Amino acid sequence: MAMRSAAKHALVTPPLAPGISGALFRGRFSPRNPGARPCRAASSSPAPAAGKHLPPLFSVAPMMDWTDNHYRTLARLISRHAWLYTEMVVAETIVHQKDNLDRFLAFPEDQHPIVLQIGGSNLENLAKATKLANAYSYDEINLNCGCPSGKVAGHGCFGARLMLDPEFVGDAMSAIAANCDVPVSVKCRIGVDDHDSYEELCEFVDKVVSKSPTRHFIIHARKALLNGLSPAENRKVPPLKYEYYFALLRDFPQVKFTLNGGITTIDEVSLSIRQGANGVMVGRAAYNNPWNMLGHVDGEIYGKPTRCISRRQILKSYQVYGDSIIGRYGPSRPNVRQAVKPLLHLFHSEPGNNLWKRKADSALRYCKTVESFLEETLDAIPDSVLDKPVTREQSIEGRYFADIDSLLPPRYTALTNCSYGSAELVTAST
Repeated sequence: MAMRSAAKHALVTPPLAPGISGALFRGRFSPRNPGARPCRAASSSPAPAAGKHLPPLFSVAPMMDWTDNHYRTLARLISRHAWLYTEMVVAETIVHQKDNLDRFLAFPEDQHPIVLQIGGSNLENLAKATKLANAYSYDEINLNCGCPSGKVAGHGCFGARLMLDPEFVGDAMSAIAANCDVPVSVKCRIGVDDHDSYEELCEFVDKVVSKSPTRHFIIHARKALLNGLSPAENRKVPPLKYEYYFALLRDFPQVKFTLNGGITTIDEVSLSIRQGANGVMVGRAAYNNPWNMLGHVDGEIYGKPTRCISRRQILKSYQVYGDSIIGRYGPSRPNVRQAVKPLLHLFHSEPGNNLWKRKADSALRYCKTVESFLEETLDAIPDSVLDKPVTREQSIEGRYFADIDSLLPPRYTALTNCSYGSAELVTAST
């Protein structure tokens, strides 16, 4: 229990003082309203205990070099209820760094609900890694079966390549589930190379579900091409086949499926859910435009109040986190540039954004704290933008999935076990 306790509190950020003054936030960083306080979306009330969260109607995809602790802290300041995923952590990294696990696995308590994504193809190491990670109280453990990168699916022999061996994935998920006390899930594509029929996708899901307690799949609605395409091209070139996703909902009613791929606006998220999606995962749109994507999640997807008022308040709270974390793991680990990185998209398409980025590039050459960085750069952003609440994007036509029923493939009828247990995706009340 000592390890669990240490892990849970390793990255808890210091609370903001109730009477925080302009002495800390000077000049353009000070609010026009002197009585305004930093946004406390992530910490104004205690985070629910693990397993007591709203269901993952909206989640932010795991993205290497992007969804680190810094980005997740920003995301949680904007949305209280979005489910956040870590970057993929390779099982062997966890096993071989067991004396330095906080660096790879620790996170602030406020980041719940949060999912750890593990990568690997060795059953013993997957089991060991999960057992070590279990002490950190993640809300779910996810296995990467969708990454098409050559380093992962090629030399690493895991990621999307695992879809070609559903028997192994079933065994892997069984081993992962046996070593943790939270739900487990798989993130995958709809196929790999020429193994891209709907029947083959169903056989993969059926095998994994029949061999393990897995009742949640995140389906990227494109196939992966392991030869000839880069990871970036694999996100664009293979066509989206949403009909495969909606057919899975039809053919596996006791399994939960989250839709991923090609969804870039909150309207598309809402339409997906209205069409019947159990949940939607958004990747780069949530990173490249966090304010306008995540800012609508609590209100429009979950029907809950949105606590944040402005980006000025978000930045105040983030600055306290950023300056508390710099150098925690040694000199420049992390450094100011790493801490500031997720902020650089906060003013996407807003007046002053280009100037802000130019000033940021210059300031990062000499600033040693997040506070000094913001003081040096925020004069590029008009007060009207800093203090503006999140605004609604123009709605898209409601026919985004209107013809999907006519595109569905024939039913899959060869289920291994027609009496799967219920889909215990989360234990929260909805």
